[in-house]
Amino acid sequence: MQSRLFAATVLALSFAFATQPMFSQEAAAGPDGSDAGQSQAARPRRPLPKPTNLKVLPKDIAPEELIHIMRGYAGALGVECSFCHAPGPKPHRLDFASDAKPDKNIARIMIQMTETINGQYMAQVHDPDAMPADKHVTCGTCHRGHSMPEHFVPPPEAHHGPPTGAPPGGAQPQ
Repeated sequence: MQSRLFAATVLALSFAFATQPMFSQEAAAGPDGSDAGQSQAARPRRPLPKPTNLKVLPKDIAPEELIHIMRGYAGALGVECSFCHAPGPKPHRLDFASDAKPDKNIARIMIQMTETINGQYMAQVHDPDAMPADKHVTCGTCHRGHSMPEHFVPPPEAHHGPPTGAPPGGAQPQ
């Protein structure tokens, strides 16, 4: 019984830690920017700042929803936030609004691309066998956990001869 309770507690704490917003860098540090040495639970969390400089995502998006989306992008590309976001003025902080890194603009273009593919093309797929996820592309569709999509190299064909039943030399029967 105790081992089940322990496992449930560890699972709950793991989930709670994994779902904590990563934007609240200010809340993790003391007023002077240093580690205050207190646990997160002992201090009240500051509200997340309103996102700024949004050019593709909705300008009225909730900070928590934006964090969820950004974590999805990071996971699909196998990168950290600093891949697209420039360092901030304080050490170990990022300037999320900055456009200083070219990868951020590339990400915006790719977001628009997937929205276009899904809205104009995938929406036209009427395959009764396809699940909804099969008719929706994401960053992970191509990137599959890599910052640059890997080049697809088709496997070699099983045989290179004429199709079974075709006469030798590829001639068509008359």
